[in-house]
Amino acid sequence: MTDRDFVVVVLGGYGNFGQLIVRRLRAIGGMRVWVAGRDLAKAQALAGQTGSSAVRLDMNQADLAEQLRGLGTQLVISTAGPFQGQDYRVALAAIEAGAHYVDLADAREFVCGITELDAAARAAGVLICAGGSSVPALSAAVIDQLLPRFSRLDSIWHGISSSEKTPGVSTLAAVLNYCGKPLRQWRDGAWREVFGWQGLSAYDFPQPLGRRWVSNCDIPDLELFPARYPGVRTVRFSAGVGLRITQFGTWLLSGLVRARLLRSAAPLTPRLRRAAVMLEPLGDGISGMFVRLQGLDQQGQAQTLCWELQALNNDGPNIPCMAAVALARKLAAGKLAERGAMPCVGLLSVDEYLAELEGMAIAVSERSI
Repeated sequence: MTDRDFVVVVLGGYGNFGQLIVRRLRAIGGMRVWVAGRDLAKAQALAGQTGSSAVRLDMNQADLAEQLRGLGTQLVISTAGPFQGQDYRVALAAIEAGAHYVDLADAREFVCGITELDAAARAAGVLICAGGSSVPALSAAVIDQLLPRFSRLDSIWHGISSSEKTPGVSTLAAVLNYCGKPLRQWRDGAWREVFGWQGLSAYDFPQPLGRRWVSNCDIPDLELFPARYPGVRTVRFSAGVGLRITQFGTWLLSGLVRARLLRSAAPLTPRLRRAAVMLEPLGDGISGMFVRLQGLDQQGQAQTLCWELQALNNDGPNIPCMAAVALARKLAAGKLAERGAMPCVGLLSVDEYLAELEGMAIAVSERSI
């Protein structure tokens, strides 16, 4: 490490996603990486394994900005979710410290509301970016890449089907919090009410993934894309898990909440997570992501394009982490000039995103149907 290294603080750096980001960043030359979190022993353990540095930081501490400044921080990557209901104290501390900020948030209100920090971020000359993850960062990049092949884009349906690997408690609790609860989707040119983890649909991936079942999921894209792609009449996002017993179980649970037989699924998180972990040996280790666009081609003919990603050997959890890594690489190289506060759309190309997944069992394809 040298005085010229680009200094990155990964908040929640020893968590599930944080570890993946730390390890990937350490493979990039010219990076000094701080593993940060409330548990210094865990931070030190990972730092020792990766050649990083460790620091005890709590997102709620009053002197967070001062601590970041003292570390010489140039970029804060926050993996400290869940982001549902979280405020912008970490982003504000980064601004005060004169550092860029990226998070992995997929909370709709959190990501879409980050623009309220735009004036402060511009005044400080930093980039404050929410939603540096598979959605909306990669999903928007895919649509932007395919868009020139359409003279009119009518419909966006995209989704993610994860492998059997069970997410952490906070991530699972955030998902279950809107299970069976109403959410807004842009359907047929109007905002309509649907329900979380209802709307069960089958999506047929190419082999080896094959058919996966997915349901309504609430993410920032549902709010961002109708405005980003004017004229689109439907924007739909679905998510699911590879194990059908888990997928259909969650769908049934959402029905109980929707029928008001159960107030909320969130309190069941610990028990449901234990059950999901017990079922993991039944899985195939394959995750998938799809982006399906419908409209008219440049000759005015009906067209449907499907972009699809498949991750084998449980490499899927790496995918949402790589937007933050790609942005860190661009910022360190001086190749990202944008400043201000914004959702993570239009900042990365598909190639830049996928380059960070090199060496993993991940394949991308495209087809017309």
